[in-house]
Amino acid sequence: MSHEYARYEDIDKEQLQIDIEEIKKNLGPVGQEDFEHLLKLERWQKILTYGGFFLIYIISALELSYGLSGFAFWFLALISAVMIGVGNVARWADVTHPILHGAYDKVPNIPHKYTKSGYARGLNRYFHWLDWIKPEAWEYEHNIMHHYHLGEADDPDNVERNMQWLVNSKIPMAIRYVIVYAFAGMWKYLYYAPNTLRILENKERRKKNLEEVSDYEWSPFTKNGYELWTKYMLPYGLVKFVFFPLLFLPLGTTAVLNAFIILVISEFVANLHSFLVIVPNHSADDIYMFSEPHQSTGEFYLRQIMGSVNYNTGSDLIDFAHGFLNYQIEHHLFPNIPHSFYQKMQPIVKEVCKKHNLEYRQESVFKRAYMTIELMVGKTQPLRVDGI
Repeated sequence: MSHEYARYEDIDKEQLQIDIEEIKKNLGPVGQEDFEHLLKLERWQKILTYGGFFLIYIISALELSYGLSGFAFWFLALISAVMIGVGNVARWADVTHPILHGAYDKVPNIPHKYTKSGYARGLNRYFHWLDWIKPEAWEYEHNIMHHYHLGEADDPDNVERNMQWLVNSKIPMAIRYVIVYAFAGMWKYLYYAPNTLRILENKERRKKNLEEVSDYEWSPFTKNGYELWTKYMLPYGLVKFVFFPLLFLPLGTTAVLNAFIILVISEFVANLHSFLVIVPNHSADDIYMFSEPHQSTGEFYLRQIMGSVNYNTGSDLIDFAHGFLNYQIEHHLFPNIPHSFYQKMQPIVKEVCKKHNLEYRQESVFKRAYMTIELMVGKTQPLRVDGI
């Protein structure tokens, strides 16, 4: 193939390191303004979530008083489900993600709950970030294994490797698409919850020189399976689909059923939304995979650029809707900085890429999702850097 941009082996990695670290030097300290930006994103997330629950109350009250049904019911129900679902993703991507990277730890006098060591720990998980996923497990899987092994065999989020079972199967192509679309609506509890526990378990096994676990453990009669079900699956399911619907019992059993249905739909929405903004960041036929670990800091920076893609960016509202994952290149270069830095940094990172004749990929999230799905079903393959 012809190379419109510089080839991997031709990049001056030492100079790239100097240029990237110059950006880091000029970022300035994290301050109160950056923390206020986080609080704004958190307010937006809460408005969506609480607004969605309030709409459930309105729907149930209208149904009780006026017999609301048919199109009007489902129209309002879907709005409520989307609000709650998007709020769910925003809690993860816009709030939890940067906090667990320690992005605000250096803000003077910041409340402990917004620091890496104080967020979602122990029982506070139920109040800070209630989800299917163990916070400490996701933190290790994402912050360490994904960020520092991007595109390698050890990257737990290597989509091409994870989908080999489907690509190498004899399943007809049409059915493959159905499987991928169904998976997208359930991937947080089918993939992320058990996989992050497995990755954390393997961390401990490596310390003890034990054989690593290669498969998810779903059975409650295994160690990880028991933890998965008793501490994450069941608690989240009971709170989300039993406790919350029962809050509407004063409006009658129909209101409880309405809440249950809407919350189930909202969970599907949250899975679809998170899949849309997360999975395409590092997977398509123009994204690079690497056969060996990086050998220098400059090569590490190069891989973050060549192994990532951005979506459309701009205003806080656009970025909030993408969970600020539309700045994936900047995030992988500087994972421990606040979301508020990315808009200011992006033009500078683009200039560095232009200087080194590196492709800075940025396209619509929907186009990138299409390209990712083509990879997942086996129609395309990623680019590779082998043995360099």
